Order: sequence, then structure tokens, then C-alpha cells
Amino acid sequence: MKKDTLVKLVVGLLLCVTATLVLGQISDHFDIDSRHESTTSTKTKKIKKAAVKKTVTKKAQDSTMQKPINWRKSSETKAYPDVKQAADFWIKVSTEKERVYLMDGSKKLYTMYASTGSKDQATPKGTWHIQYEKGDFFYNQESGEGAKYWVSFKDHGVYLFHSVPTDQEGNFIEKEAQQLGKQAASHGCVRLSVPDAKWFYQNIPPETKVVIS
Repeated sequence: MKKDTLVKLVVGLLLCVTATLVLGQISDHFDIDSRHESTTSTKTKKIKKAAVKKTVTKKAQDSTMQKPINWRKSSETKAYPDVKQAADFWIKVSTEKERVYLMDGSKKLYTMYASTGSKDQATPKGTWHIQYEKGDFFYNQESGEGAKYWVSFKDHGVYLFHSVPTDQEGNFIEKEAQQLGKQAASHGCVRLSVPDAKWFYQNIPPETKVVIS
């Protein structure tokens, strides 16, 4: 075999080996990318699925709330809970959302529309307990407002859960009632719809924990 031919053969073999190695690296690169894309796609799908599930759950919870808010009706379309069946019953009040939550441990049993204290007369935040003072009607000459179905939670008759406000004759003041669930409007008490306040008055036992935030 001639020397030139031998050289060409060797060079050809080297080129083949080099090409094989390069193609192998490219193939591995695409395999890695493919696996990475597959993993990323799976993670994205899981995140999206979780987000959709959370949204559906929230919508399912919100779907039981009366819309539009009607202060003459109970806040939810479902029945009120049996608080005696709750293992760890307590009441959570959100001054930010203007909601009252009936809780069993970390589980929400029922949500009520509310109106808490206005900026100048804020509802006191903290942990309190339902007190023994309660009544079916009161009227405050100083504020010019009264309410039905009141239950004290602080200072023995000063801070109350009660219905939307009434005049001296017990007639509901619609202008005030329309703010229920939408904005803080009370003098420090927690206003509820008429049926919610009545149920609260009849069913919430003294010493029940109340957390206001």
C-alpha cells in the first residue's frame, strides 16, 4: 500500500471517530433537554392544576354566600351549623374583610357578612370571650341608633354582636344596613344581618372564644 493511500485511510478513520463522538454529544444534549422540558412541563402542569383546584374550592365556598348581600337574609344559603357538634368551636372576626367566621378548629363552618367599627371607633382587636349579657333590643340615645339580638363580647354590654341598626322604634335604618359586608360602619360593635344576629343570639354560648383581627 502506498504511503499516500495509508495517510488518507488514517485521516478518514479519524474523521469518522470524531463525527461519531460529536453526534453522540449532540444526541445526549437533546436527550437532556428533552428530559428537562418533560420535567418542567410536568411541574408546570402540577402548579396549574393546584391553582385551578384552589380557585374551584374558593368559588365553591363563595357560591353559598348570598349575592348580592341582603341584610334581611342569612349570609349563606346553607343551614347554620350545630355548634354543639363542633369539637373546638370559636369565632373569628376579620375587620379587613368585614366577615365573621364560625370555626371548628381550623375549619370554617359558616361565614357571615359583617360591619365592624369605623376608623374613629374601631372594633377592639384581640382575643375575647362571649359574655352573659344579651338582649333582644337596645337603643342608644347618644348615637341615635339601636339594634336587635345583641350579645356582649367585651366590657359587659359595651361591645356587642348585633343586627344592623334600628331607630328608636325598632325600625331598621336601611342606609346603614346597606353597608353590611362592604365597609366598617359601626361604633365599635359587630353588625350582622337580621337572621344571622337572631341565630347568633339564640345559639352562641357564653365563654365562646372570639378572635378579632
